[in-house]
Amino acid sequence: MEVISIGVMYYAALVPCIFASFIGAGVSGLMGLSGEHFTIAEIPEFGVIPAVITVCLGILCAVLSIGFCLVLHQAEHLYRRFFKNPFVRILAASALLILLTLVTGTRAYNGSSMGLIEEALEGRVRYEAFLLKILFTAVTLGAGYKGGEIVPTLCVGATFGCIVGTLFGFSPSLCAACGMVALFAGVTNCPISSLLIAFEMCGFEAMPYFAVVVAVSFTLSGYYGLYGSQKFVYSKMRTEFINRKAN
Repeated sequence: MEVISIGVMYYAALVPCIFASFIGAGVSGLMGLSGEHFTIAEIPEFGVIPAVITVCLGILCAVLSIGFCLVLHQAEHLYRRFFKNPFVRILAASALLILLTLVTGTRAYNGSSMGLIEEALEGRVRYEAFLLKILFTAVTLGAGYKGGEIVPTLCVGATFGCIVGTLFGFSPSLCAACGMVALFAGVTNCPISSLLIAFEMCGFEAMPYFAVVVAVSFTLSGYYGLYGSQKFVYSKMRTEFINRKAN
C-alpha cells in the first residue's frame, strides 16, 4: 500500500492486502508453520536519555541504509560491467560466496541468517557481523540470485543495532530490535509497514522506541531505496511535490 509511491497511500489495496495476509497466515498455520517472534531481553523505561540514544541509533541506521542501498546497486553494476553473460555472473558469484564462506570459517552469513538475528536479540554478535552480512548480500543479489532482500536487511539492522547498544551500554537486545526495523524503514521507505513488522515480531512493550527510531531513520535516509522502480511523490521533509525516482 505504501511501497510504490512514497507519500501516497493506496487505500484501494487495503481489502486485498488484509484478505491476502489472513489467507496466507491461515494456509501457513495449516501447514504447521508459524511467524517469527523475538523476545527482547531488557526494555528500559522510556525517558529523556533513552529517547536521545534511540534518536542517535535512528540517525546511524539512516546512514547505514544509504550505504547498504549504494553497495547493493554498485554490486549489480560491477557484475554487469565485468560479466556480460548472466550465466557467467552466477558462476562468478558462486565462486565468490564459496571463497568468502571459507575465509570467514562459518555459514552464518549464508542465506537469510536468522541465526544471526536471534543472536543479536540475545545481545551477542561480533562487531564485524553487519559488514560481512552486507558483503554476502551484495555478492549474492548483485549477481542476479533472487531469494529476497528483506530478511538480510533485518539481519544487518539487528546486528548493527546490537553493536551500537553494546557501545552505548544501553540494552543491546532492544537496540538490535530497533536497528532491525529502523534499517528496514530506511531501505524500503515504508515507515508504517516497519512499525507493524516491529509489533508483530517483538510485541508492543517497546512501542515508543520503535516509533522514534523508525521515524528518524525514514526521514533522514534520503531518497535512496532498494527498489529502483520506487518513486518519491512527496518530499520527506516538506509538503512538497517532487516526483522523483529512488536512487
